[in-house]
Amino acid sequence: MHSLNTSPVLSKAFATGLLMLGLFAQIPASQAALSINGTRVVFAGDQRSVALVVSNPSQQTYAVQTWINTERDDTTTAVPFIASPPLFRLDPGKEQQVQINRLPNDLPQDRESLFFFNVQEIPQVETQEADVLSIALRTRIKLFHRPAGLKDNPRQRLQDLQWSIRQIDGQAHLAVHNPTPFHVSFLRIEVKGNGRQQIFNSPAMAYPLSSQSYKLDALKVDGSKPAAGLQVSFSAVDDYGARVTPPPVAIQPLP
Repeated sequence: MHSLNTSPVLSKAFATGLLMLGLFAQIPASQAALSINGTRVVFAGDQRSVALVVSNPSQQTYAVQTWINTERDDTTTAVPFIASPPLFRLDPGKEQQVQINRLPNDLPQDRESLFFFNVQEIPQVETQEADVLSIALRTRIKLFHRPAGLKDNPRQRLQDLQWSIRQIDGQAHLAVHNPTPFHVSFLRIEVKGNGRQQIFNSPAMAYPLSSQSYKLDALKVDGSKPAAGLQVSFSAVDDYGARVTPPPVAIQPLP
């Protein structure tokens, strides 16, 4: 899914400064003027580059900056990808192809690696309107580097997720272990059974070959008893941004 940020802009010079400093604040994605022809990028390990299209369906001209960074959203960590062109003008009704090129790297070959593709849009400010406050928006979408040796279909591997109830610092948590080499971006997780229910909307993703946990607040689980009768259902996002909803699965008892 898209994530979007904003920063106030008083002039082109000030906008450039904000771009370099990365001073952004969260706002709803529906306010973005520009669009990207995808909600995520899957960069196969045997590819040298992939292309995206940034479109301007609005009636306003924008300056656009593109770049790749990490999940930390910093400007200092080196990344093995570069976006080209990094800066361009986009007139109303026009579109621009942006190519993401892979640089030499030593990324893990047994699992995916996560990065983010950023598109920053700055509305053009007329000379006579130099003191008018405008808004610079930034859209981020996930970029997954998928090593060439990973041949499985990520959708089919969703059934391999392992769910359990665990005690963490005296509090019951829903735990998911992801034994696959793929990231799992959840849209929704629901735990229910025996008249009990708890829903997690847009929960944290499950990283490859690792575990993730979610605190059970609404669903009261006695840590001294098995999680008998509980099951979990979830929906996730596939490579194309579509919703995938596997069949519900039983939750493993507390160890």
